[in-house]
Amino acid sequence: MARRKARHLKDRSIESELKFRVSGPKAHARLRGALRKRGAKLEGRYQEENYRFAGPGKSTRNTTLRLRVLDGGPRGVLTAKGPARFEGHVKTREETEVAVTDAHATLDLLLQLGFQIGVIYPKRRAMWLLDGVAVTLDVLEYGYFVELEGPLDVLPEMARSLGLNPDRGLRDSYSVMARRYAKTKKVSAVPVTPLEPRPAAAPV
Repeated sequence: MARRKARHLKDRSIESELKFRVSGPKAHARLRGALRKRGAKLEGRYQEENYRFAGPGKSTRNTTLRLRVLDGGPRGVLTAKGPARFEGHVKTREETEVAVTDAHATLDLLLQLGFQIGVIYPKRRAMWLLDGVAVTLDVLEYGYFVELEGPLDVLPEMARSLGLNPDRGLRDSYSVMARRYAKTKKVSAVPVTPLEPRPAAAPV
């Protein structure tokens, strides 16, 4: 009997990021101005509904699974991430991402396979590209944020060049913050009717 060759996992990548909380819309406006002045390119602006999964379908505690639904669907992105490591405040994780053409069907499939929704949180995002670094301006229910994603060795200096202190980078993920926010508001982090289209996003 012919032996099958082992498949090599070739779609995994290493994600390195710095995340910051900023004061509000004026801070985002200042950063947009700085990005435009330096010739950054606006890659996209959209709304996300983020689903973080738990439950018996998730076979390992060290991997996180998340589905992002873009602009109410049907497009989305399914992401698996390995455990986080930190170098200073730069978070590094192994990551596999798959674009999905029907996020609604993907969610239903995951639920049928035994996954459970642990938390859902909406996010408005504008993504800029500057010298090989993705700079995202994010608005969530619990604050304004900036994420820098790119090569590990350039992120601290890129942050400084944008007026951000790399020593003040956040370690918590958005899903952790969403759970904490839900507890303070004494509401569920999971909406009753998920995947409803949202109004058009305001600039961020």
